Parts: sequence; structure tokens; C-alpha cells
Amino acid sequence: MTTPATDLLIIGGGVMGRFTAYHAAERAARVVVLERGRIGDPMTASYSRTRSFRNDYLDAGYARLAHEAFRLWSEFERATGSTVLVRCGCLNIGKRSVTPDLEHTYAQLSYETLTRLGLETESLEADEVRRRFPYLDADLARLDVEAGVADVPAVNRALTQALEDRGVRTIEGVETTAIVPDGEAFRVATDAGEFVTRALVVTAGHGTNDVLTRLPGNRLSVPITKDRPSEAKYFFPSNGDRAQFTAGAMPVIAYLDAGIYCHPIVDGLVDAVKVGYYHPPDLPGQRAPLDGIAAFVEECMPGLRTATVRDVEDVDQCDYDLVADDEFVLGAIPGFANAFVGVGWRGTGYKFAPWVGRVLAGCALQGGTVYDIRRFEPARFEESDPAR
Repeated sequence: MTTPATDLLIIGGGVMGRFTAYHAAERAARVVVLERGRIGDPMTASYSRTRSFRNDYLDAGYARLAHEAFRLWSEFERATGSTVLVRCGCLNIGKRSVTPDLEHTYAQLSYETLTRLGLETESLEADEVRRRFPYLDADLARLDVEAGVADVPAVNRALTQALEDRGVRTIEGVETTAIVPDGEAFRVATDAGEFVTRALVVTAGHGTNDVLTRLPGNRLSVPITKDRPSEAKYFFPSNGDRAQFTAGAMPVIAYLDAGIYCHPIVDGLVDAVKVGYYHPPDLPGQRAPLDGIAAFVEECMPGLRTATVRDVEDVDQCDYDLVADDEFVLGAIPGFANAFVGVGWRGTGYKFAPWVGRVLAGCALQGGTVYDIRRFEPARFEESDPAR
């Protein structure tokens, strides 16, 4: 029988893979992370300047998991002595001229979900919106209090230091060429040499299916497509207006019925308001008739009309991995003992990273997790065996 040289080998060094390594090393496991590119590449889905974290999902299951992830982010900050979350809240808005049925907007329906779950939220009507956020023009707003943005470079720095302190070995620029089960272990061949491991985790984003084909007899093929914002712009307010757009005064703002999200200025990190426009797959009804960022600013955010505008080119131009049924793929690779996969996070997944890492580390090292992950079973995409 082969004696594994490592307890866990992770293929894919994005935020999900690295948080898996973080939680595994917490259990004193010997961990190796293989990354095909380089850690921190802004063209990959895990890295940018800011990514939102929020609880305001229509689906109560995802809202609960987002709140659990928020708790784990806070634990990570305490354990690493870092500050990686900017706790500015997330304000979902609605305007009658854009979405006439305000009672069925994403803002109102997600507010009802958070209220049922007992999560901290506030309800604001038009007068209160204009008083507190004079740059907005909206008829209602619902504030997810325990929300904001993650400082992605700070997350990367804290993870890098924590993994180094815990003895995790990270190898960049390496291709996996074969994965061979060997007794209770796996032999993983790469262009950087062979690795022997007791457990295997694949968190390779769009490269997931390529890695899975290296497993002989594998019948799992995840229907992944590429997704990204249609537009992303930086708005630079004049110096006289700048203060009201900083994270101390401005929350994340979302009009998801129109596919819009806005991140505030974060001093020392990003000196502009970032506005993105995309096609969320989980809208409650028809998409609102706004055809882009300029239309949103004109209709709902007049405070940015005179700001200098620039395309977002340095970050957030990556492709997210979107799964056909719009559910995470998280759990055991069918037919293989001690092999697990995590993929399909789309643009919303970054906030779940510490939770995903804890789940995968528990599965790989302890044979299971305390969380109910049945809805995310990879086996739902297992191809049938022609020999059966």
C-alpha cells in the first residue's frame, strides 16, 4: 500500500481552494495546493479589489449560508489579526417608474426573507431614502445591515500569511496530467513532479472538467458556462461630493431587478464608485427595462451624473463559472473515495469562501461535514454508464 506524502492535495488555488487549505491546515493536516496560473491573478474569478458579501437572497437556504459565511469571515479576521471586511451594509432599492410593482421587487422580497430568518435589516421609504442617501432617487430601499464588501487584496495577504504559517505548500504554474487511484491514496502526476495524497479536492473553476478527465473512469461532467458583467464602470465624484460616496457613508447599492450593483469608495483600496451591470439568473420576475449603467445613473443615482467615468479594465473582467441549474456543485466526486469537488460559484460566490473551505476540508479529512449539502451534490451531473 502506498503511504501518502500529504493528507490533502488541492487542485486550484483560487479563494475556494485556499480556504480549503486554511481549514485543513487548522487540523494539522499536511496540505499542498497546485495552481495552474498564479495566485492573485486579477483575471481569475477569485481576485479583484472588492467583492460584495450579503445575506439578501430570495432563497432562504442561501441566505442562511451567507450569514454563516459572514460568521466564519469574522472568525478568520480574529484568527489572522486582519481586517478583510468593510461592513457598510447593502441597500437594495426599487423605483416605481422602473419596476412599478414594488411589492414584488428583489428589494422587498429579499427583505421579507431576511425578516423571516430574523436577520438584521431596515425598511426605508422614499423620504427616508432621500434624507439618508441624497445621491439616490428611489421609492423604497431595504438595508441588509450585516453586509458590505470584502477587501480582496487584504484577504489574499491574510490567507497567504496564514497558509505559510501553517506549513501549506503552494505551487504555481503547474499542470496536472494524470490522477491515478492507488489503494487508499491518489498519485497525481504534474509537470512539477508526482504527488501522493490521501485525499483530493478539485476547485479549478472553468478548468474543473479538464481535471476530472484525468481521473480514470470518471463520469462526472459539470455543465459550466462562462458569465461576467456586461458593463463595469468606475465613477470618480468631484472632491466636494466624494465623502458621501465613501464606505463610511455609502453602502453597497443594488437594483438587482435591473442587474445593477454599486460598490462605494474604500480609502486606500479603490478611489471610485464601481458600478456593474449584469444578468442575474435568480430574478423574481421580468428584468427591469434599464439598458445599462448610464440609464441606471440617470434614473436612480443622480448624484453620479457629473462624475468622471472610466471603464473598469484592471479588475473584474474575469469569467465566473455558472452551472446550468444555478446551484453550487459541492461534495464527493461519484465513484471515488476521498475525492471532492467545488465549482459553480458564479459572480455571487466569493462571499461563501470560508464556508466552502470548511465544508471541503471536513469532507476530505473527516469524511463529512456538519452542514447539509445535499442540494449541492455533484452526483446530479453524473453521466450514465453505457455498460449498465
